[in-house]
Amino acid sequence: MIALLTVLILVFLASSVPIYISIGLASFIGVLIYTDIVPMIMIQRMFAGLDAISLMALPFFILAANIMDRGGLSKRILSFSRALVGHLAGGVALTTQVASMFFGALSGSSPATVIAIGKIMYPEMVRGGYGKSFSGGLIASGGAVSLVIPPSITLIIFAAVTGVSVSSLFIAGIGAGIVLSLSSIVYIYIFAKRHNIERNKKASLKEVLKSLKTAWWSLLVPVIILGGIYTGIFSPTEAAVVSVVYAFVVGFFIYKELTLKTTFETCVDSAITSSQILVLVASAKLFGWVLTREQIPQLIAEFITNNVSSLIIFLLVLNVLLLIMGMFMEGVAAITVTAPLIFPAAVSLGIDPVHLGIIMVTNLAIGMYTPPFGMNIFVAQSITGLDLRQMLPGISKFLAFNIIGLLIITYVPDISLFLLRFM
Repeated sequence: MIALLTVLILVFLASSVPIYISIGLASFIGVLIYTDIVPMIMIQRMFAGLDAISLMALPFFILAANIMDRGGLSKRILSFSRALVGHLAGGVALTTQVASMFFGALSGSSPATVIAIGKIMYPEMVRGGYGKSFSGGLIASGGAVSLVIPPSITLIIFAAVTGVSVSSLFIAGIGAGIVLSLSSIVYIYIFAKRHNIERNKKASLKEVLKSLKTAWWSLLVPVIILGGIYTGIFSPTEAAVVSVVYAFVVGFFIYKELTLKTTFETCVDSAITSSQILVLVASAKLFGWVLTREQIPQLIAEFITNNVSSLIIFLLVLNVLLLIMGMFMEGVAAITVTAPLIFPAAVSLGIDPVHLGIIMVTNLAIGMYTPPFGMNIFVAQSITGLDLRQMLPGISKFLAFNIIGLLIITYVPDISLFLLRFM
């Protein structure tokens, strides 16, 4: 059956069939041909796949991210980031990267981060002498950290597919997200020094405190979400609801940039995005059930255990595989397809399930801006007006430095697990 499923999925994808249909239809056909299971059972498996506590958090985090963007929280984050690092070598670019980290901690969405930060910072970087290619590459790559920094939608999907704790993945994502961002910051610094980019005037302590005061309500979002989860005040799902309420109160009553009309539009957009992701998860759950029923993950795990004795080689192959997949598939789709296959084999080799999740999501974060089909590239193009040929030189440099960061995250598990063990 595995051969038929693989062929069908590849044929459907090559025919531009949506991913959720490709996965779901291939599973249906395989079951109808090779088993006597009635179709209603498969429908029930799809619905059962969505009956997960961890998935309840997803639509609320999406809604919270959209409210934060339209409610003015991203602009305050940018102002604070500029006050912190704007005077350093490559200050405008560093502001973009740091602001992407902060906004990633607010939204958990990579494309949302590209839009929120890029539309403000891209023109400023071009005016500052960074060049269009570098600026476009930074806008596309900077948003990738949102997949790793908690609360990450992709980490939630990994938890739903594998059963790993969402809370553990969130706390492990802090260290990995910082390392991934630092790898970009190193390149930004080298670029600025090499091209003698003019520095901005250093913000005074008064200006820093003023920007902090303005951004204070925005900066409290990750503190409330993560602090509430790790102190046991509320679960990740409840934290998502709290973030929605908090973002609405701040955007509507404090910053006063939300209106009833924009709030309604935000709810509609968030519902559409959530539906697109959840229908994909339902198809992936059916696909995973078919694979498990045929004992395919167990066979793969047994094959790897018998033939790959080196953990280093396994992790290297895993990274290459996921980087290639990331070139063609969005992170949520790639997780739903690969996690059921890889998870048993990795655990059998002694890889910590939380560390595995961070490795997979970091790979797919980089894939978000990897040519030719990285989603962030298309989002960045809508902001910059550049084509892929113009963006490629800038993207390739960030890609090289981020892969170094990925290898450090992969082979130094304590980067992901230190805080988790400490807490």
